[in-house]
Amino acid sequence: MNIIRFTTVNDLREEIFRMPLEQYVLVRLDDREITLDDHCVHRLTEVAEEIDSTLTYSYYREKNSDGTIVPHPVIDYQPGSVRDDFDFGPLVLLNTADVLSATEDFTDEESKMLDGGWYALRLRVTIGKLMAMIPEYLYTAERVDYRKSGDKQHDYVDPRNKEYQLQMEQVLTEHLRQIDGLIAPGSCSVDYKAERFPVEASVIIPVRNRAKTIMDAVNSALSQKCDFDFNVIVVDNDSSDGTRELLENINDPRFVLIKAEEAEHLGIGGCWNKALLSEHCGKFAVQLDSDDLYNSENVLTAIVNHFHSGNYAMVIGSYEMVDFNGNPLPPGIITHDEWTDTNGPNNALRIHGFGAPRAFFTPIARRFLFPNVSYGEDYAMALRISREYNIGRIYTPLYLCRRWEGNSDAALSIEKSNANHSYKDCLRSIELMARVRNNMQNRPRPTLPPGFIDGIMNPMPWDNDFDDIDDLDDIDLDDIDFDDDDD
Repeated sequence: MNIIRFTTVNDLREEIFRMPLEQYVLVRLDDREITLDDHCVHRLTEVAEEIDSTLTYSYYREKNSDGTIVPHPVIDYQPGSVRDDFDFGPLVLLNTADVLSATEDFTDEESKMLDGGWYALRLRVTIGKLMAMIPEYLYTAERVDYRKSGDKQHDYVDPRNKEYQLQMEQVLTEHLRQIDGLIAPGSCSVDYKAERFPVEASVIIPVRNRAKTIMDAVNSALSQKCDFDFNVIVVDNDSSDGTRELLENINDPRFVLIKAEEAEHLGIGGCWNKALLSEHCGKFAVQLDSDDLYNSENVLTAIVNHFHSGNYAMVIGSYEMVDFNGNPLPPGIITHDEWTDTNGPNNALRIHGFGAPRAFFTPIARRFLFPNVSYGEDYAMALRISREYNIGRIYTPLYLCRRWEGNSDAALSIEKSNANHSYKDCLRSIELMARVRNNMQNRPRPTLPPGFIDGIMNPMPWDNDFDDIDDLDDIDLDDIDFDDDDD
């Protein structure tokens, strides 16, 4: 079986038509050099045939520049794996008939997209079809990207990739329309005056073992200048490096320390929930990570004012990537200006996050609560809110996101990175299926013609004059001619 290098959908179709007709086609997705194991093709096609898979892929190995070989496992494809950077590896086996059927009405514009239409192809070809991931190492590919995980995670918001991102958003939007997962802007309103709170806003800082940075974060929060009351709630998750002792020595009436213990088994999301459910929590709960900073003393005011400027259950600002000392780092200021009020909640299923700093109208956050994890908890909350409520955006930087060796996502192993991606795909799956279900339930029922229900409830083709159910006893079955073909 020949390997076809994918360039565009149209070129793939032409290659298929030029080749002898086969049930499957082996496609290489990038220019990396690939060495197949002896039985790679046999194993891929065997599994595809056994379960009638439309797209089959596998674990692979990567060959470093020094010749060393490292394993590169991949993850299962889920219903919510609709992000455009899903890692299949550089080699996939596609069902030929499914490819031709899915691309029959492909437009020239789709084929000319910056990814050649691959994203649109794999979304279309997987609708209602089975995918297969084989957890076996079947080939070796040259390694070309040596960046750490922390350096890769913001590629999707790099301004240089904006045109690509807009194209991918169009593809996802059409896919959601096809599967009835597209939603309109939030229709639920919020009432900021319905409940009383001890303060207007609370800055919430979950922390565990951040003695080097926690006081910078707390001082950044306490330095805010506001014409309303606010407090700073720090949830210390059983720190053992001196963090708790530093926090216990803070003497400020606006400061609240909540001490969580190891036996509570809290992740970042669980710490957030303790703060939200605390009697000290204000009307608006505003995020600050334990190693980051607000960039001015006016951030809290800007966020609260933005809540009151609209009807928002959540407000998200913009941030700047900096090193530990505050020096700018690429890609610089991240605004998430791809967000639109009309399509942002849909495009959110494709991207990796909503941005920062994040702030929540407390009654809504209390209604949903965060999953008790330390990765993706904020994404889960924002997805859920965006299904029903409006989210406000501030496109000027409010926040300094400090990158340093202590960041939990600075240099993840492939296994940990896969686990993170798999969890967010799970969140997307849950949210996507909930949206499809809501759309189906809320769709107006068709108007039925007069007598339609009566026809279903009384389908006998003959007239009946039975005044009582007992009259059925008068029927002589010998008088009825049963046709053998109608049993």
